[in-house]
Amino acid sequence: MTPFHYQKILIVRLSSLGDILLTTPLIRSLKKTNLKLEIHFLLREEYQDMLINNPYISNLITIKREDSSSNTKDILSQNKYDFVVDLQNNLRSRNLTSQLNYPKVRFRKLSWQKFLLVKFKINKLKAAPPIPVRYASALGNFTLDDEGLDLFTKNNPSDKLNRLTNLIGFCPGSRHYTKMWPNEYYIELGKKLIDNNFNIVLFGGRDDKIICQKISSELSKCINLSNDNDILQTAADMKMCKAIICNDSGLMHAACAVKVLVIAIFGSTIKEFGFTPYHCKNLILENKSLTCRPCSHIGKSSCPKGHFKCMKEITPQLVYNGLVQFLNHQ
Repeated sequence: MTPFHYQKILIVRLSSLGDILLTTPLIRSLKKTNLKLEIHFLLREEYQDMLINNPYISNLITIKREDSSSNTKDILSQNKYDFVVDLQNNLRSRNLTSQLNYPKVRFRKLSWQKFLLVKFKINKLKAAPPIPVRYASALGNFTLDDEGLDLFTKNNPSDKLNRLTNLIGFCPGSRHYTKMWPNEYYIELGKKLIDNNFNIVLFGGRDDKIICQKISSELSKCINLSNDNDILQTAADMKMCKAIICNDSGLMHAACAVKVLVIAIFGSTIKEFGFTPYHCKNLILENKSLTCRPCSHIGKSSCPKGHFKCMKEITPQLVYNGLVQFLNHQ
């Protein structure tokens, strides 16, 4: 049975922000292949806004982190799917789907290859495609379209952005310290941009509020739009920016999904892991001179070497030059 013949499928990706957005090319391409296909999507409740307005999804099934698996299993077993696509492939997703009597496939995480690269710098991932393509490969030779990520929002941009021009967005947060360009670098870059007639907009979620406040307190012509994880409002506001400067984070993927120019700063992680800006205009800045990269495939709470050169040697001037050249070529 191929996607042309499915009537109802279940896609499972429980978390997190970026990983869920990276499933959207597969969702859209499956629906375009078969317009009658019902796509159900299982994810954790706190991430549902990423897909809540997605027109290609027939049913969102949400669970809480603390929910009993038995209730969810009952719901899934009653839905009589033709096929299950597990893009999470962890203990919980396998537990939720293993007893379902439907054909199923699971995303290959390439854990061994990531281990070799992090621990021994043996790179078996040079030819690995981006994560959306790897998600699609769970279905064999299924081909994605070229339209990139989706994030549908019905929100209007913030009134604070009215009548402002030359907006540059900063997304200074990330879940792990070694994926965060230093705050003082964002401040220095912001001052240089303001001196050259740009306005700065800060984006972030609940965990980024302190960082955004520190940066905004040092900058004039800066609007702090960090919020309580309202990704739909953030997406609407991002659309107003000429470019977004960000770390390797979920908001990097959100910026790609709303088709804004992205300048992504990669520290402890590298492009080969597959979590790069996908099918959007982007520039990735990274320090390729270090033999200690990558020190982790997800990031660490501190630099194992103590020098943090992967981020500190990417100077504000270098990022400014990259941004200006990038904008001039659009």
